[in-house]
Amino acid sequence: MKKFKNIIDFIRELYRTPKDFIPLHAPVFRGNEKKYLEECIETTFVSSVGKFVDRFEEMVAEYTGAKKAIVTVNGTNALHLALLSVGVTFDSEVLTQPLTFIATANAIAYIGAKPVFVDVDLDTMGMSPKALKTWLEQNTEQRTTNNEQRTFNKSTGKRISAIVPMHTFGHPCRIDEIAEICEEFNIPLVEDAAESLGSFYKGKHTGNFGKIGVLSFNGNKTITTGGGGMLLTNDEELGKHLKHITTQAKIPHPWEYAHDFIGYNYRMPNLNAALGVAQMEKIDEILASKRKIANAYTEFFNKGEQQTPNNKQGTRNKEQGTTNNDQIKHITEPVNSISNYWLNVILLSNRKERDKFLKFSNDNGVMTRPIWQLMNKLEMFKNCECGDLSNAEWLEDRVVNVPSSVIESHE
Repeated sequence: MKKFKNIIDFIRELYRTPKDFIPLHAPVFRGNEKKYLEECIETTFVSSVGKFVDRFEEMVAEYTGAKKAIVTVNGTNALHLALLSVGVTFDSEVLTQPLTFIATANAIAYIGAKPVFVDVDLDTMGMSPKALKTWLEQNTEQRTTNNEQRTFNKSTGKRISAIVPMHTFGHPCRIDEIAEICEEFNIPLVEDAAESLGSFYKGKHTGNFGKIGVLSFNGNKTITTGGGGMLLTNDEELGKHLKHITTQAKIPHPWEYAHDFIGYNYRMPNLNAALGVAQMEKIDEILASKRKIANAYTEFFNKGEQQTPNNKQGTRNKEQGTTNNDQIKHITEPVNSISNYWLNVILLSNRKERDKFLKFSNDNGVMTRPIWQLMNKLEMFKNCECGDLSNAEWLEDRVVNVPSSVIESHE
């Protein structure tokens, strides 16, 4: 347990908290949050109409480079709408990764579609383009329906209606290669960028590689609106449509109630958007602090050694892709990426060591968490089709998130 104690001592020193509980990721409010909330209350614009809603959308669009940004009440709702908007239908199939937060699979299920799980890469923890293409080549065929080429699962006969990779813990996956595969097979790409505000791949912000991208502003995210999400798109007409249906598809009129689509009450209140505007004003400082925290973890754990478990796409290497009982690795941003380091990730040698560390750290007042249980192991999705998930299973046994909150002295 000495090595575990050394880790806990390091984290307490990093956060200058010798005794108190250290959370995994706490929100930080050191800007205009209170001022803007008071303005909402004073003006009575506390619901979904107000200047902060518009300003928050503008700020996120400008920061990410997207042509349109549409706020929603949470990231799961945003993902639900994104899938509907690209043509996901009841009884179709959506390819995604098993190593993700439950919202990714749930949003697919809301529509009555079925997820199909393909493996991840070890260094990104996100969808592997190699695994994706292999599954598509082995399991699908092209058919012409309504004068369009579409991809169908040969065994089930169901249409593959979307592909949804996720940028795990803010580390970009090989999203450009995935986008090329989507184009080759004529399948819409929806990016689950919920965790990756402030992350870039080859100079382009995540969420901009597919038809629609999704962000989250939950209380534990890099910036927060308490609860909230965002749709990103570079299709301006689609953006206008998404804004329309998030607000119950109401046709503007001074007094009449008329609606022209099935709409959704997915609007973000002005109160939440006010928090978002204040948080976006500090985004550069927040990301700089998180990078310094990540660098401190890297220096402590890796001491100049190999910083990622594997730099080869989609495969495991015994020398680079495993750890021994005396070696704990900190995962750093993948090649060609700038990560927001939303949650810092360490790799232990096996599940037994992982569980020992989780118990020791939490018993000693430092919050740590394992990666999510694989989606295909959950009761709701246990009968879903899967590819070879060796990498996802390997990571599930070893990944632990360690405290990653912003530290004031690092700003």
